[in-house]
Amino acid sequence: LQGWLAIPGERFRLAAALGFRSRDIARHLERPMLREVLPGAFLVIFLLCLTSFAVALALGGGPRATTIELAIYQAFRLDFDLGKAALLALVQVVLGGVVALIALRVALPAGFGAGLDRSVARWDADGRGAKVLDTALITAATLFLILPILSIAVDGLGRVASLPLIVWTSALRSIGVALTSIVITFALALPIAAFAVHRRSRLVEGLGTLTIVASPLVIGTGLFIVINPIADPFALALPVTALVNATMSLPFALRALIPALGQVEADYGRLADSLAMTGRARLRRLWLPRLTRPLGFTAGLTGALSLGDLGVIALFASPDSPTLPLQIFRLMTAYRMEDAAGASLVLLALSLGVFWLFDQGGRVNADA
Repeated sequence: LQGWLAIPGERFRLAAALGFRSRDIARHLERPMLREVLPGAFLVIFLLCLTSFAVALALGGGPRATTIELAIYQAFRLDFDLGKAALLALVQVVLGGVVALIALRVALPAGFGAGLDRSVARWDADGRGAKVLDTALITAATLFLILPILSIAVDGLGRVASLPLIVWTSALRSIGVALTSIVITFALALPIAAFAVHRRSRLVEGLGTLTIVASPLVIGTGLFIVINPIADPFALALPVTALVNATMSLPFALRALIPALGQVEADYGRLADSLAMTGRARLRRLWLPRLTRPLGFTAGLTGALSLGDLGVIALFASPDSPTLPLQIFRLMTAYRMEDAAGASLVLLALSLGVFWLFDQGGRVNADA
């Protein structure tokens, strides 16, 4: 979606003036954009599947449904075989690294140039065939997402008002962790994106993307071993969780920020250099106004992912200080399914609310 939004509206106006049809727009505008963004999107989806943990854990994860992530968890928590866990983590990193290198080599810049941030008018979407196809695809995706949510709503809606106090305190704890993760993500992503753009280094982008390959459970285990001799790991559960969540969100932030920042520098970088605009002035007057959309999207996505995380906190949290996802898992293991459904509705509302709030805030266009 960010790729389509990144195509300047003036390109579509020019296409209309030239009498382009849908296939012409796909060839000259959409395919170059997809050639730039699809490899990164494929990489993120692949790595998310590779590091899948919560669903497999919640459903039981038998021998035929064990992901690498769940095998690492079982090796640590059940067998306490750190050698096996490390070997599985290495396999995961190598596999993800190979796919990341392939994706980065395939991606090519679209090179659309600058625009005036005008809204995009797609006259070619008025045809009946396009509307029928769009409606069918959107309906299928909506049903896939909405049916599980409806089942949760039916079981849990009546339990929301009577949820135990620990669910609400866990929700507040999760919100605090999510907001902290957003701040840390920006503090990490902006300097890395700036370095990658100025150095034109695909390697930096690749290294940033590889952070998602490192299992949160492996990182949490390593941090537990490091912290335990000098401090109480359980007392640092929330800061460590926020830090790891921010690190796991870094690939999404870089995929959104690096292309956008590269375009800003290509369009206005020389002008900013001629005005001696560097440091904070460049950040405040050039980058932030032109990056509001990807920054808002990144903040919303980071917050939503952090709210739903069930990785590091499973290792660090004490019984009295769980986050909301961990509390939901505890309710499920105690067979309090109606309470778990009600708490899941709260988590869903918080995740959607955080994403909508930041994403809408980022849709403010920069001053021309």
